[in-house]
Amino acid sequence: MANNKVHPDQYLIEGLANNDSAIIRSIYKKFVPKVVSYIRNNSGDEDQAQDVVQEIMILLFNQAKAKQLELSCPFDAYFFLLCKRKWLNELKKASNKGVTIQDDLTSTNEPTEEMVAQTEIFEEKQQLFDMMFQRLGEKCQEVLKLSFTLKSMEEVAEKLNVTYGYVRKKKSLCTGQLTQWIHEHSSFKLLKI
Repeated sequence: MANNKVHPDQYLIEGLANNDSAIIRSIYKKFVPKVVSYIRNNSGDEDQAQDVVQEIMILLFNQAKAKQLELSCPFDAYFFLLCKRKWLNELKKASNKGVTIQDDLTSTNEPTEEMVAQTEIFEEKQQLFDMMFQRLGEKCQEVLKLSFTLKSMEEVAEKLNVTYGYVRKKKSLCTGQLTQWIHEHSSFKLLKI
């Protein structure tokens, strides 16, 4: 994707990363009705459509915050395809009932497909990280969460009322354990791209 130009709609991604309420409202106003209509026409209802949109918005926010999202296609096509795939996966999970897909809104735009694939990989990596993070002990989780949010390890030590040396060692041990679990997990090899 490095050779693709950044699409002018990148401002929407930056707005999401900055939690800009005007951008978020704009996304909901411009792009969500198409998703809702698609899901309602394909065995879903309004609430299910809103759930899909919410999950995708959170995913995009997380990916944008991680600075791992550069649009190489229009936001509309990218967002719609992500929502559509999410909905189709939901239908597959609940496949015990008959489903009719009305697919007149498909996209075969290559940059869009590539971006969606990258976002789906990001989501799988995030889920693996979250699952392994939950296996860590309470103290490890606390040290790592604080080190993600505070500017320095000195601040983390102060917040936890422990020494700087203790926090550095604990963070190193916890990060090592988390990394080991992630690398040992069966899905990690599938995600290495």
